[in-house]
Amino acid sequence: MEMSEIVFSLEDKSILVTGSTGFLAKLFVEKMLRLQPMVKKLFLLVRAKDATSARRRVEDEIASKELFKLLKEKYKESFELFFWSKVTVVVGDTTSENLGISDGNLINVLWREIDFIVHSAATTRFNERYDVALNINTFGARNIMLFAKKCVRLRMLLHISTAYVTKEMEGIITEKLMELDELLLPKAEKEAELIEKNMQELKNTCASNKTIMFFMKELGMKRANKFGWPNVYSFTKAMGELQVAKLRGSFPVTILRPTIILSTYKEPFPGWIEGVRTMDKIIISYANGEIACIPANLDATMDVIPGDMVVNAMFASMTSDYDPNLIPIYHVGSSSRNLLKFSMISDTTYKYLSIHPFTAKDGQLITVRKPFFFSNMFPFFIYMVLIYKLPIKVLLIVATLLCSQRLKNKYNKHNQAFNNIMLMVKAYNPYTHMLGRFDNTNTEILRMKMNSKDTEMFSFDPKPINWVQFLMDIHIPGLIKYGLN
Repeated sequence: MEMSEIVFSLEDKSILVTGSTGFLAKLFVEKMLRLQPMVKKLFLLVRAKDATSARRRVEDEIASKELFKLLKEKYKESFELFFWSKVTVVVGDTTSENLGISDGNLINVLWREIDFIVHSAATTRFNERYDVALNINTFGARNIMLFAKKCVRLRMLLHISTAYVTKEMEGIITEKLMELDELLLPKAEKEAELIEKNMQELKNTCASNKTIMFFMKELGMKRANKFGWPNVYSFTKAMGELQVAKLRGSFPVTILRPTIILSTYKEPFPGWIEGVRTMDKIIISYANGEIACIPANLDATMDVIPGDMVVNAMFASMTSDYDPNLIPIYHVGSSSRNLLKFSMISDTTYKYLSIHPFTAKDGQLITVRKPFFFSNMFPFFIYMVLIYKLPIKVLLIVATLLCSQRLKNKYNKHNQAFNNIMLMVKAYNPYTHMLGRFDNTNTEILRMKMNSKDTEMFSFDPKPINWVQFLMDIHIPGLIKYGLN
């Protein structure tokens, strides 16, 4: 009987996981414990003030999740004993030297014992503060590389990036590193100096925390747009990849670039997701009656992939053969194998919410209108101003004339909602007009190398997915059940 080479290769191995309280890392930890209970140790890097707080975070944000229900059914009362026999919590932070680990003895243990590093720590907010995004997404990648080089038996560093590090929005987008060219991408150190200079100026003027936050968000968007990226997330992740490339030498590194990650397709059960992610923000806003239109091309490529398939590709890529002359890059998405257009998401979401409408705070069902779309941002902006912004301004005038605090509060609520919608639509506009497809040649080669048992246990081929059925029966119900909670 054929055995899983992937499962066998992970027996008695020690793995350091960053971003361990995030969506992908939790799926990775769960599958590792479920399929390879003979793994030696999972070291989970967690930001916390001390070891007690870090362990509590792992208990609350990982072990207690419904995600682990299959393992809990298997081990019953012994689940916690099994979990903690395999998991060691490491207090640290990827934005700091030596990953912020202050325990010298533990650092030496990690350098001596780690076989694999899975670096999934990131901030994925499109409009994150620039200082925060640069520290986590860019310098975090640098720090993990410097730490990895001290691990004497390390077989592979798996760096989780994003397919959207590219600036290309049309044609075939290849699985290759960007050129190390400052005209395309600035030096991270120069960007850190720019941030520090602006922060000092803001502090000298006694700027409030709210003012600093808004300034840093705007600065990040300006710098991203200057160099051709649509948002601070993809911009800082691109700089992070270059940190990995510059520091690697012949060190074993693999870069995995997922596209838009949705809920699980099959494992450990269909529909599990955490939080409202990427395109799901538009779905939820539409379900709540907040928007009925956005600028979009109905033929736009919405390259999505279930979360469990991304994790399966993580397992396959980190255990594959390694060529020291190359950095393998794998696009994990669907546009080359099973194209999903924006129109299909729009139609399916409308159909689902017409059958299963949301309930408003007053108990009334929210009836969704069939969505309509603008070709670009300008007519959408005019529409939003005429239909929403002007009435909100009238409300402010009435509130001011009547000196009504109640009406002013109502104005503030509606104005904030309007601003949030406009920020969200602006952030997603490049993706609702994207006509490019992500090449998956490397990913296909990786998949074809797998034996039949591994193909069965670690499938990441989106070809068999019926997208309408997946959205109707799995993803949207899962988003409501797990994501919103």
